[in-house]
Amino acid sequence: MSRAARYDFSGANALVIGASRAGIGASIARALQDAGAAVEITGVEADCAPEDAARFTYTQLDVTDTDAVEAFSAGRDRLDILVNCAAITQRGAEMEPDFFSHVLDVNLTGSFRCANALHSALMAAEGCVINVASMYARFGSPRNPAYGASKAGVEQLTKSLAIAWAPDGIRVNAVAPGFIVTEQSARARQDPAFTSAVEARTPMKRWGQPHDIVGAALFFASDAAAFITGTCLPIDGGYSVA
Repeated sequence: MSRAARYDFSGANALVIGASRAGIGASIARALQDAGAAVEITGVEADCAPEDAARFTYTQLDVTDTDAVEAFSAGRDRLDILVNCAAITQRGAEMEPDFFSHVLDVNLTGSFRCANALHSALMAAEGCVINVASMYARFGSPRNPAYGASKAGVEQLTKSLAIAWAPDGIRVNAVAPGFIVTEQSARARQDPAFTSAVEARTPMKRWGQPHDIVGAALFFASDAAAFITGTCLPIDGGYSVA
């Protein structure tokens, strides 16, 4: 018997912010489309990954540019699903104050800019927001202090927006990935001692893959989660409980 979860998002409009490269955002976008949703994606790069160019309408969008975010959002009257996945980090370089501020502007304030600009469209659909936090929201990170601080902010933002927007029929939840094999983690994975330490501590004894995050995102977007808001779900192979 197959235990595969099946969702039907036919008729739903979805937007994934930060899905231009192979990673968590792109994996969520593909899964939503495969389940029937009409999906748009954005990224800071001029083009998205070649394998997605034919699948999605792609818009280059800098989430630190308030005017650009508001202009992009203005033409959308109804949005069922918003996924905030735009994020940056640079291991070992985040003690520099200007870069620290930039990381927070992308990861935290950028998530708020997009959600806030799309509030009316989400309210019209009684839609949902899925933010991408991190297990670093709850752990200290000596090499990634800006990333950890920004993701802790994303978790708290999720709770606050969940309360503020519940009267509008909008649910706001977050996923908190652990160590995932993406382009963003490539620099960290060049350190054999670090990668081995992660695997040793993780009860499931491996790094996660982007598709490991998809199921939780689709669940939060579905009617199965109709009474869930303000939740941040760790998806880390057990790292946070070891």
